[in-house]
Amino acid sequence: MPKGPKQQPPEPEWIGDGESTSPSDKVVKKGKKDKKIKKTFFEELAVEDKQAGEEEKVLKEKEQQQQQQQQQQKKKRDTRKGRRKKDVDEDGEEKELMERLKKLSVPASDEEDEVLGLQASATKESLVLTIPGFSQGSEEEGEGEEEEEEGGESKSDDPYAHLSKKEKKKLKKQMEYERQVASLKAANAAENDFSVSQAEMSSRQAMLENASDIKLEKFSISAHGKELFVNADLYIVAGRRYGLVGPNGKGKTTLLKHIANRALSIPPNIDVLLCEQEVVADETPAVQAVLRADTKRLKLLEEERQLQGQLEQGDDTAAERLEKVYEELRATGAAAAEAKARRILAGLGFDPEMQNRPTQKFSGGWRMRVSLARALFMEPTLLMLDEPTNHLDLNAVIWLNNYLQGWRKTLLIVSHDQGFLDDVCTDIIHLDAQRLHYYRGNYMTFKKMYQQKQKELLKQYEKQEKKLKELKAGGKSTKQAEKQTKEALTRKQQKCRRKNQDEESQEAPELLKRPKEYTVRFTFPDPPPLSPPILGLHGVTFGYEGQKPLFKNLDFGIDMDSRICIVGPNGVGKSTLLLLLTGKLTPTYGEMRKNHRLKIGFFNQQYAEQLRMEETPTEYLQRGFNLPYQDARKCLGRFGLESHAHTIQICKLSGGQKARVVFAELACREPDVLILDEPTNNLDIESIDALGEAINEYKGAVIVVSHDARLITETNCQLWVVEEQSVSQIDGDFEDYKREVLEALGEVMVSRPRE
Repeated sequence: MPKGPKQQPPEPEWIGDGESTSPSDKVVKKGKKDKKIKKTFFEELAVEDKQAGEEEKVLKEKEQQQQQQQQQQKKKRDTRKGRRKKDVDEDGEEKELMERLKKLSVPASDEEDEVLGLQASATKESLVLTIPGFSQGSEEEGEGEEEEEEGGESKSDDPYAHLSKKEKKKLKKQMEYERQVASLKAANAAENDFSVSQAEMSSRQAMLENASDIKLEKFSISAHGKELFVNADLYIVAGRRYGLVGPNGKGKTTLLKHIANRALSIPPNIDVLLCEQEVVADETPAVQAVLRADTKRLKLLEEERQLQGQLEQGDDTAAERLEKVYEELRATGAAAAEAKARRILAGLGFDPEMQNRPTQKFSGGWRMRVSLARALFMEPTLLMLDEPTNHLDLNAVIWLNNYLQGWRKTLLIVSHDQGFLDDVCTDIIHLDAQRLHYYRGNYMTFKKMYQQKQKELLKQYEKQEKKLKELKAGGKSTKQAEKQTKEALTRKQQKCRRKNQDEESQEAPELLKRPKEYTVRFTFPDPPPLSPPILGLHGVTFGYEGQKPLFKNLDFGIDMDSRICIVGPNGVGKSTLLLLLTGKLTPTYGEMRKNHRLKIGFFNQQYAEQLRMEETPTEYLQRGFNLPYQDARKCLGRFGLESHAHTIQICKLSGGQKARVVFAELACREPDVLILDEPTNNLDIESIDALGEAINEYKGAVIVVSHDARLITETNCQLWVVEEQSVSQIDGDFEDYKREVLEALGEVMVSRPRE
C-alpha cells in the first residue's frame, strides 16, 4: 500500500481526570491526605485575594465550592459508568463502519494484469486509496488545556473533560470514520441503471459546493501490492475534452473507476458517469433502453399523467403544478428525446429495425453500443469513456468522432486510437512514473512536446553523470559524489522556490534517472516475388445457410504490392470476405484461386482461439517452428511482449499480450500476404504505430479490416467498400469516405481548428 505524506493534525494532548497540566504537579497522590493539601492551597489563594475583614464570606464560599466539587465528581462517575456500559455497542458500530469503509476500495481492472502477470488462481486484493486530509475534520485541535484557575474553576468546563484520554481518542476515531462513511450514503441510497454518482457533501467538500472543476492533489492508489499512483494530482477543467494516455497496465482504467465510484473526492454537484458495462439483455427495445436512462424525464412524464388524471376528476388545484411540470419537460427537451435517442443509435450502427429490437436479441458487442448510446443521451457533467471504439466498426467510429467534437460538457477518454484523440481532445493527460502530467492540445501536439521534454531530460541526465564522474575522479567516493550532487540540487530547488514564491516542498530532490524510452518495433520478413495475381475470387456468390446471399458475382485479384482496406457498415460481410480469401469458407458458387506457393498470414478478431492456452508463449513458438529457446524469446520481444510474460501460460496473459504472441507467430510463418481483421484491438498507440511502419516496410500484399483511421491513412491503403452484395473501390481518399458516411446519416461533418 502506498504511503502518501500524512497530513493529519497532531494528536491532542488530552488530560485525564487524575492528571495535572504541569510537570511539577506530577506527584503520586496518596489518598485523602494529598487531596486535603491541594484544597488548602486553593483556599490560601482565595484568602490572599480577599480583604481580611471578609473571613466569614470566604468560609461560606469555601463550603459552596466543596459542594459543587462533590456534585461534579459524582456526575463524572455516573458518566463513566454509562460510557463503559456503552463501549460494547460502540465496538459493534465501529466494526460496521469499517465494513462500510471497505466499499471505498475498487477491484483492480484487467489492464493491471498485463504488467503484473497475475495468475488466474491468485487471490485478488482490493485497491487501496489514500488521500491526505480526506479524514480530517474542519475543527482545529488545541495544543493543550489550561491550568486550573482561581475561584475553583477547572478544566471541567471543557465539554470533553469528563472523558478519559482513551475515551477521547476513541471518540475522535469514530468521528473520523463517520465523516468518511457520509460520502457513501447517497450512493447506497439511490442507485440507477448507470450509477451516476452524486456523493453527499463532506466537511472537506463544503467549500466545493458550487465547483465545476476537479482539483485533487497528492492522492495515491495501489493494486495487488503495486503502486499505480503516488502523490499524483488530478486537475480537470469543466467543458474540456481530455485524453488519458500511457502504457497499458499502469492504471488508466483504475483511475476512471475511482473517479466514478467517488473513492476520490469529486465535488458533489458534478455527476459522473463511466460507460463500462453492456445493458441488461431483456425484452426492452434498444430505443427504450436509451430513453429510460433519463430517470428525471420519466418521473416528470409520470407526474404529468397523474396530474392530468386529477384535472379530469375536477381537481383544479393540480393545474398550477401541471404547468410547472410542462415547463420542466420543455427545459429538458423531452419532446425531442426519442428523436435524439434514435439519432445516436443510428450513428452507432443501428438501423430502424434494430432500434426497436429487444436487447436480448443482440450480442454483447451490440449491447455495449446500447450502453454507449445511453451515456451519450444522458449527457452527464463528466462523461468517461474507456476504449469506446473497441466495439465499433469504422463507420460508427467516424460518427462518434464527429459527434464528440461538438460535446459541450467535460469528457475524459482512454483510447488507443490516435486519430480519434487528435480530432476529439482539447487536452492530454499523460500517466508516467505514477504521476499525471498535463498538456494543452491534441495527441499530436502532446507527442511533439513529450519528445522535446525527453530530449531535455536526457541532456540534464548526461550533465549530471558527467559531474558525478568528475567528483569521483577528484577522490570522492560514489556515495560522497551523489550526496554532494543532491545538495546542489537542493540549493537550486530552494532558489527557484524563493524566486517563484512557491510553498516549500516536502519532497527531497533525487538524482535524475536515464529517461526510459518505450519503443516497439514490429517486423515481418519480406517474401520472395510471386507472379500476379497471387490471390483472387472469381464469380463468387456466398451466403450463410438459411439467409440471403451476402455477395453475388465477386470478381477481383490481388497482387504482391496491394494495400487494401475493406470498409463498410457493420453486418455487410467484411469479415466473411476475409474468410473467403483465406479459404476458411467455401463459396456457394464460383471459386477462390491462389498461387500454389502462396503462404497466408491471418490475424482475426478471435485470435485467441488459435493459441494453446496451456503453453507458454516461448513453448508455443518452439513447438510450432522448431525454434531455439533464445530465438523464440527474441521474436516475442520484437513485438513488445515483456520478458516476464514469455514464460507465463498463455491463458494467464492479457488480451494485448496474446495479440503480440499471434503477431510473433505470423512473423515466424513468413507469409506472402497478410490478412488482418481488426488488428489494433488491445494494442497501445506505440504498438499501432509500429504495426503501421511494419506494413509500410513489408514487401508482400496486405488486406485489412480496421476501425483505426490513422492506420488506414498511414499505410496508404486503397478503400474497398462492401455494399449491395458487391465490393467496389472508392473514388477519393479517406476524408471523402468520412464525408459520405456522415451525409448518409444526415450529419454535418465538423471542421474546426485544433487547439
